[in-house]
Amino acid sequence: MSKHLILLLISLLSACTFETSKISSETEASDKNYTSIVTQNSDSQLVKNLVENYLTKTPVDTATTLTIPQAKQIQKEFIAEISKNLGQVVGYKAALTNPNSQQRFNVSQPLRGALLDKMFLESGAVIPAKFGSRPIGEGDLIVRVSSAEINNAKTPRETLKYLDAVIPFIELADLVYSQDLKLDAPALLAINVGARAGVLGNPIPLADTDEWESRLKNLNIEILDETGKVLVSGNSSSLLGNPLNVVLWIKNSLQAEGKQLKKGDLLSLGSITNFFTVKSNTTIRAQYTGLTPNETVEIFVKFE
Repeated sequence: MSKHLILLLISLLSACTFETSKISSETEASDKNYTSIVTQNSDSQLVKNLVENYLTKTPVDTATTLTIPQAKQIQKEFIAEISKNLGQVVGYKAALTNPNSQQRFNVSQPLRGALLDKMFLESGAVIPAKFGSRPIGEGDLIVRVSSAEINNAKTPRETLKYLDAVIPFIELADLVYSQDLKLDAPALLAINVGARAGVLGNPIPLADTDEWESRLKNLNIEILDETGKVLVSGNSSSLLGNPLNVVLWIKNSLQAEGKQLKKGDLLSLGSITNFFTVKSNTTIRAQYTGLTPNETVEIFVKFE
């Protein structure tokens, strides 16, 4: 075979290899774009479905398979939609703030959601027992931010300087998904960690003192029905060992996303008690001991 013929064959083979590589690269890029579009469309449809079920108070009966980053994005869109009905963001909620719940949901830290303006009710409110798709209640605790300086706090105790009130709170949460579905952490995160409504007591002024830090760490809650029967109870140490740890975690989790706390923000610190089921024609009372010296603070809600 002549030298010129060999060179010609090499040239042809090189050209074929280049075209094959080019086609392969274009195909991979096309596949990635297609996958991205499909994922985006699928997530948008999921948001639409979750919002519809949430607003119509109908349980979601289709399982979701999400990553935490996907769930965060879906939550963002979910909140944007439900805020059209429930008002602007007025604070934040931490969920899974005790080791047992974190283990159950296979996470190593809490999850965060947003609290909206029209979610709050006064003590003594009368509401339907079917207030959500899958309604439950919990004994909770809220603190109020007094200054944006809280964003500079480095320790749990430092956050106390920038809180001006602690507020008893019966959270009326909504798990949204059908009880036949297994609820995992991303699914919970996607639905704004179950935020739906809650009953607020009167704000109790806070002070930056050792005594107040001790009170916050050692208060007890009992949830009672109309007969006086204790349904569930708990201690505030279940909130990451110290409610102020949750405050710092909320602040840090927001900062990691380029967000800041502001004066007036309400921070729901998590469930102090196990959840209780909600029934028609009942009255639920939450009694707090340890918040104020020698006094029990009580709030209540009636279910139709």
